[in-house]
Amino acid sequence: MPSPWSSSRDASPEVSRLLIERAHEELVAGNLDDSRLQQVRPLVRASWERAWQSRVGAEGLPPLELSQDALEAYRTGHPLAGVMDLIRSLLLPGSAEDSGVVVAVGDHAGRLLWVEGDLRQRVLSGEMGFVEGANWSEQTVGTSAPGTALAVGESVQIHHAEHYNRLVQPWSCTAAPVFDPETRRILGVIDVTGGAEAVTPQARMLVDATVRAVESQLLVARLRARSESPRVTERSPRRAPRDTRQARLQVLARDRARLELISEDGETVVELSARHAEILLMLAVHRHGLSAERLTELVYGESASPDTLRPEMVRLRKVLERVSPDLAPQSRPYRLPAPLETDAHNVLSLLDRGAHRVALSAYAGAVLPESTSPGVEEFRDTVRAALHEAMVTEASLDVLLAYAEIPEGKNDPEALRMCLEMLPARSPRRAALVSRIEKLEGR
Repeated sequence: MPSPWSSSRDASPEVSRLLIERAHEELVAGNLDDSRLQQVRPLVRASWERAWQSRVGAEGLPPLELSQDALEAYRTGHPLAGVMDLIRSLLLPGSAEDSGVVVAVGDHAGRLLWVEGDLRQRVLSGEMGFVEGANWSEQTVGTSAPGTALAVGESVQIHHAEHYNRLVQPWSCTAAPVFDPETRRILGVIDVTGGAEAVTPQARMLVDATVRAVESQLLVARLRARSESPRVTERSPRRAPRDTRQARLQVLARDRARLELISEDGETVVELSARHAEILLMLAVHRHGLSAERLTELVYGESASPDTLRPEMVRLRKVLERVSPDLAPQSRPYRLPAPLETDAHNVLSLLDRGAHRVALSAYAGAVLPESTSPGVEEFRDTVRAALHEAMVTEASLDVLLAYAEIPEGKNDPEALRMCLEMLPARSPRRAALVSRIEKLEGR
């Protein structure tokens, strides 16, 4: 039976796969005139060339552009939020957790806002960064159904080796853009990812039908809202845009934390003292606030007096008032008036979403490694424990092997034994792992 994924009518599916893989190698190497590229579907070949021209990496992980807090705020107000129940009913009927596929809904820029469906498939796809908040546009990961559908403005199917990114090539997917029913502006994209069942003609018809149903419901809801709203004869004065600010605290593998502030005026970076880093991290961890006594205990220890903390709080407020007044801590209890993200919380969020490979890549090292503050030590252990638990219970072999190369993994006998169990019997890596385990266990 000929393959539908090759321009050659006579190629079998296996031969087609090999031809596409070899063509991909030639394109990534810059050989755009290689004759094997003619064996690739024109849609895919054009997408590959766009990715190559944009210098997209063939093995990179997609950037996580929305933190958990930013994701929740953004998708709550997104036009597709109101039709998610319809999408679930059409694409994930019955028990979504064992549906066999992953259904993702993204925005116009390719950022995934909802990723739902089969639990095992979500864990596996999370290894390649297919998680909520990640950017899957062509400009970041190259050819994929969601990114390419947005690029060409119509439904597409991408089969295994046709993906530009090698990490994605075990998967197949079908996606279609969602248009505003009146302006025809692209609102987002709906994608179904899985195995061969995700790229059947029936899968494409189902995704296309879902998009049409979504666009119809958006239009009906909009018309109903207009008919029910009273007419306004006078315009309210337009408010000036707020200076939105994003604050991020970098504490992984750093003794002097970096505070990164992004506003409409640009980006500001402040390097904090060790003590200010500890205080600000504790306020970021305990978002509901802390009494002076409790914050003192977390930063200085049980025997310290709040009088020791207060001068540092005054100095910290002065630092923050100069660069970000809306982040200056309030008192009674001590708390941050604006959200503060940390790179450590980002790792925890990625682990919760099943993006183990991305989380491991984002984990630069221990939280404020030289700090002896009780609260910092406790949070440092929490992050390490979460990373360990995710690695030994859910991570794939290649991610587990990568974990075994960082300091936490090198001294983790359980993870090393897990690697040993998962490796093939004749793997050359086994001997080194056995030696490391024996040294750790004092044999």
